[in-house]
Amino acid sequence: MKIVVTGAAGYIGGETALKLLDAGHTVLGIDQRLPPVHLRPYDITWLTGDFAGEVALDTIKQFEPDAVIHCAGTSLVGPSITNPRLYYENNFVKTKRLVDYLVDKKIKARFIFSSSAATYGEPATVPCTESDPTIPISPYGESKLMIDWMLASYADAYEFDYVSFRYFNACGADSQARHGQEPGATHIIARVLEALKSQSGKFVLNGYDYPTEDGTCIRDYIHVEDLAEAHILAVDRYIPSGVYNLGTNTGHSNLKIIQTCILISKKGLEYNIGPMREGDPAVLTASADKFMTASGWKPKYNLTDIVNHAWTWYNQ
Repeated sequence: MKIVVTGAAGYIGGETALKLLDAGHTVLGIDQRLPPVHLRPYDITWLTGDFAGEVALDTIKQFEPDAVIHCAGTSLVGPSITNPRLYYENNFVKTKRLVDYLVDKKIKARFIFSSSAATYGEPATVPCTESDPTIPISPYGESKLMIDWMLASYADAYEFDYVSFRYFNACGADSQARHGQEPGATHIIARVLEALKSQSGKFVLNGYDYPTEDGTCIRDYIHVEDLAEAHILAVDRYIPSGVYNLGTNTGHSNLKIIQTCILISKKGLEYNIGPMREGDPAVLTASADKFMTASGWKPKYNLTDIVNHAWTWYNQ
């Protein structure tokens, strides 16, 4: 099939584009940035520009896609609190422009959206399910939830076919070391491994007095390749329109992440305790049972695999 991937130069979008090629699909990648050098040898048709701009929208129409996988957006919790305007514009306003174009031009492509666990805020249950209350505690989470609401109403009004994936913490790297996170990534696994690789010997652990067993945040970490495989299943099989969590049903604390990275890298790391980050819940893990039941999908990789693949990527 012919698949559009927005944000294709990014971490999740790039991995998804590669896995789509592996599965035999034709890919049109759209990103404001040029593709990174390591993705250029692959047979992805690239358009550099704004995914909601006139050129990109016309290109999507001419491409006649079977699906649009929308990974483009702005995705940091902290900066969304200090500059919410950027997040509502990049995430909600531009996505509405893209979806409206698909509806107006009667482009019958399945729309697969990168939503976020940030839509839940402080979770009502652990692990949280798709039926739990959505009370985001950051503009980033609010902007993603607004899109989820919009897609549900468009499905009712216009028979708009969509799947919204609420990601938990994407991490790791391509198992063939073709793609991974770029330097300066903000997720804890990337930050710890970069500190270990640079031998700076310093790392700041944000918060040590959360109401958890070791006092640090607990998150559900999912391998980026498992995320990409879920998108391919959403393209290939009939998955009912709606919202689906993508996670592993398991949580790991920040302290365990640090210990695992030290063990795999065989390097030492000095870390200091910093303040809690505003907008961070203590525990956030997923029940992905709904998507597993609908598709047969199951994560292949555990935390050790995630760190191993990421460490290989950073050192090649």
